[in-house]
Amino acid sequence: MFVTIFDRRSVVAVASCVVAATAAAQSSETIVITGSREPLAVSRLAADVVVIDGDALRASSAGSLADLLREQAGVQISRNGGPGAATSVMIRGSSGSQTVVLVDGVRVGSATLADPSIQALPLAQIERVEVLRGPGSSLYGADAVGGVINIVTRRADAGLRFDAATAFGSRGARELSAGVSATQGAWDIAASLAQEHDDGGNAMRPGDPYGNYNADHDGYTRDSGQARIGFTPAPGHRIGLSLLRSRLETQIDSTEYAPPTYAPDNTPDFRDKLDVDATALDWRGTLAPGLVATMRLDRAVDDSRSGKAVVDRYRTTRDHALAQIAWETGVAGQLVAAIERLEEKAKTNSYRGDRDTDIGVLSWTGTAGRFSWQADLRRDDSSDYGAETTGRLGASFALTPAWRLRALAGNSFRAPSFNDLLYPGYGVADIKPERGRSVEFGVEWAADGDRAGLTVFHNKVKNLIGYQPDRSFCPEDPAYNYGCAGNVSRARLQGATLSGAKALGDWSLRAQVDFLDAKNEDTGARLARRAAHQETLGVDWRHDVWSAGASLLRVGARPDSRELGAETTLDLKAGWRFAKGWTLESRLLNATDEDLEPSAYYRGPARQFWLGLRYEGGV
Repeated sequence: MFVTIFDRRSVVAVASCVVAATAAAQSSETIVITGSREPLAVSRLAADVVVIDGDALRASSAGSLADLLREQAGVQISRNGGPGAATSVMIRGSSGSQTVVLVDGVRVGSATLADPSIQALPLAQIERVEVLRGPGSSLYGADAVGGVINIVTRRADAGLRFDAATAFGSRGARELSAGVSATQGAWDIAASLAQEHDDGGNAMRPGDPYGNYNADHDGYTRDSGQARIGFTPAPGHRIGLSLLRSRLETQIDSTEYAPPTYAPDNTPDFRDKLDVDATALDWRGTLAPGLVATMRLDRAVDDSRSGKAVVDRYRTTRDHALAQIAWETGVAGQLVAAIERLEEKAKTNSYRGDRDTDIGVLSWTGTAGRFSWQADLRRDDSSDYGAETTGRLGASFALTPAWRLRALAGNSFRAPSFNDLLYPGYGVADIKPERGRSVEFGVEWAADGDRAGLTVFHNKVKNLIGYQPDRSFCPEDPAYNYGCAGNVSRARLQGATLSGAKALGDWSLRAQVDFLDAKNEDTGARLARRAAHQETLGVDWRHDVWSAGASLLRVGARPDSRELGAETTLDLKAGWRFAKGWTLESRLLNATDEDLEPSAYYRGPARQFWLGLRYEGGV
């Protein structure tokens, strides 16, 4: 199970029939980066940031990054099948394309499909995840309408450390990983390799209206490697290189319409290959007491190839340069200023595109007594969609040492994807960015390791990009006989999250309840695949060398091309540390074998048992 960590903030309260919940107290203040782009204590932020640390990741029963994220308050996922299938992470009702995903500060995902490619990222090589719930465009730019997921890969520990893990599960599933980290003088290095495979089940249900059903197994294989190398030439200065590469190969049910007849062929074995690379070279140095500079060059590649008779290719390359300075003034708080340059290139079977964006960022956070404030301002000047200015203003107030109030307001935007702009017979060059305005309020309580919190939010998004069937809005070209991309509607995303955590000796409990009202304001219809409520209940037990836990997730009914019924998933786990550094682990996922339907006509994973062995040690 994961543990959501806040210090001097809430983890989550109770709602309805959900019992109050879990997590061990932290004696020191939790430090996060995502809320302000610089390391800051969460008590200095008005933003809503949740942290999943390394211990929580290793103790989790989640089989994928998406499964880990969906147990967080305010997060829902939709998936076209099992763990290797295309996945959307929806924060506070936003779409997957309205979420920014960073790996070691490098933005990943497809700029053609507007997809962060969360399904390709390996859980085994992640050391920490920070989730900013709520708009973050004022710090991270385009597409952070719903939130930001900041993934930190494994770093070197002091000395020489080794770890390895292997697990085998039903349906021919396996997980293998190994890693090493070392420090020597001014150098540090961490590296790891991992492979995951699952033969899978049938991803589709019989009778789907598109003729995609095939009675076969739709599995996946994910191979990944990661490394971080650091050099400290002088105290207060560090040069770092980080690399992540992941290749995901997924079998899916589909139908191709291949030339020359373009008749459906009911393709029995349709494969999707996705490569995700993230590379960064950075320097961070202390120029004077309280004055820290950062410079970084990074590149991200998202390369998708799918099909059999005809292979569709969508390749995105992002080159990014950053220069940032942070000044911790003391009385006046912390000031951050940055300039950036982002160059994006797209290459597909049908078109090629590129755009450049020049960026300026200012951020100010501070504390005076029991009052803290946060203000951000960002300007994105794009060769495609013009200039967008976003801002955010928030404050928090400590009523008592245990109670804290916070409020935050801001605006955000999502840039049109290259498909929205350039895809033949669909893309429209003058389509506008989506724009959002949001406000949120929170109250949090923490004392003696117990925590509770309530957050309410309201986010209105206009110019939603989608299919426009009215040809009068499309270019006068026969290729647009069936419509085009357009700014077709507005959305209202509002709701509340109740959450709580409690420790009772060897036991820890956690619970959370999400309420969501996500609607199209023009039609009044609920947005697809968003549940009006979602509840999570977890319990963990640890005594001496033994551990066990259970997690219950209930997702309400969701609209789609057909109504998706409510679902309840129970995951169980147990562990035995039988020798120093050695742990025997077991998991039973979807223990009740619930018939899951993560999106219309797709099947979620059936019950699956895992047995594994883990070693962690060093000298």
